Amino acid sequence: MDRFVDTGSSNITYEVAAGVGVITMNKPERRNALDAAMWAGLEVALADAETATDVRCVVLTGAGGAFCAGGDVKGMAERNSSMPAVASPPMPLDEQIHRQRLRHRAISGALFSMPKPTVAAVGGAAAGAGLALALACDMRIASADAVLATAFGKVGLSGDFGGTWFLTQLVGLARAKELYYLGDRIDMETALRLGIVNTVVDADGFADAWRSTAARLAAGPTIAYRYMKENINRSVSADLGTLLDLEATHHRHTSTTADHREAAQAFVEKRTPVFKGE
Repeated sequence: MDRFVDTGSSNITYEVAAGVGVITMNKPERRNALDAAMWAGLEVALADAETATDVRCVVLTGAGGAFCAGGDVKGMAERNSSMPAVASPPMPLDEQIHRQRLRHRAISGALFSMPKPTVAAVGGAAAGAGLALALACDMRIASADAVLATAFGKVGLSGDFGGTWFLTQLVGLARAKELYYLGDRIDMETALRLGIVNTVVDADGFADAWRSTAARLAAGPTIAYRYMKENINRSVSADLGTLLDLEATHHRHTSTTADHREAAQAFVEKRTPVFKGE
């Protein structure tokens, strides 16, 4: 391990090794359901990962055979039942909404838009906001025994952390509505067929699979990845003319990099290029 970052939450660990920043949701007794401290810890980890020069790829995963069950609904119920009869004045609703918006952007927004590849290593259940976080990543590598569910309807909520947008981009309007309205469990055969996950691996080979992919991405042309990601993300809303212009700008820019020159020389010499992000 090159370095370990204190996220402020013992249930969110973040370590960097060989160019890969691994963020782990670590509360297995509740299937890594996220509480307020864990959300804050994710913000800390992602803020570091987005700008740290030693991080070339980011992996989000969960401990103990689960990815993330979403918000800690059991904890919410326990807090509700223990509230005092005379409570302090609640935070104004407008302030609550604003803070939630900031958190959405700092977590799902960062996973989606940061100029580095992001990978969700889904080793078990991913539900609710946990599924949304996996969908926010660029790629999803799943264990064959993992299950997915939107789950919000079962607890009377509409959904958060961008899940409705991400899922609609992957599966289309009608299927996304079905999956959100009904909240049925999605097995990995179905998830792969619908394009929700990129790769499904037997449980025994799961860790090796996501680590191998992350290492491959970390060794890749990071400047080119930055602009590939922007091109693809912008393609969702940009017209063709705008995207053609954007591609021209980014392609010409990357043609001036040392990484491009190294790759061209490696091609001539029939060897694997060594990219330095320069």
